[in-house]
Amino acid sequence: MAELQFFTGTMDSGKSTLALQTNHNRAARGLVGRIFTTRDRAGTSTLSSRLGLAHEAVEVDPDFHFWRYVVDALTAGARIDYLICDEAQFYSRDQIDQLAKVVDELQIDVFTFGILTDFRSELFPGSARLVELADRMHVLQVEALCWCGKRATHNARTENGEMVVEGEVIVVGDVDDLAPDPTEAPVDDAHVAYEVLCRQHHRRRMTAARAKAVSLGAEPLPFG
Repeated sequence: MAELQFFTGTMDSGKSTLALQTNHNRAARGLVGRIFTTRDRAGTSTLSSRLGLAHEAVEVDPDFHFWRYVVDALTAGARIDYLICDEAQFYSRDQIDQLAKVVDELQIDVFTFGILTDFRSELFPGSARLVELADRMHVLQVEALCWCGKRATHNARTENGEMVVEGEVIVVGDVDDLAPDPTEAPVDDAHVAYEVLCRQHHRRRMTAARAKAVSLGAEPLPFG
């Protein structure tokens, strides 16, 4: 029986790498799949891993319709044994429903990969729907680490090196981005980057940069 599976973890936990490996393993056995992604760090229509691997993919925009895409391809004589869907947190709830329909009505396996929560520690709509519908949910065992060494559980957004908890849910950035040099002239637009933190340091807004800045002095007690 076909299944809708959801693989999740924080940024830097290897989701895209696993998506590419999942595709490779099935293709090596003669199966034919289609790869989808959206807002990938490498650009449009590309599924990329921070390890340097990449594969051509179908870009999923807000108007993309999975059910119609698959039915049209099958009607035209194409073979599709499975779907690989990366960055699934950015898909709409309706698009996740379409993927579930592909599994149930067409018996095609769907493997989705995405982050559970945004920088505010709130569920992405696509991820929330996957939690509700997926036949199986897997939390990746490759643990991303907070700057303190503990397991990272939260995704933090920084602007010009300072952690923020308000703003647009989707803003381009990556954990590999570096904060701007404070000695350089300021720019008009804020430099947006992301960082994974443990719950304690996310709650205290203690990023690696801030921890380094206060390391010369006593850290305030976490009261209040």
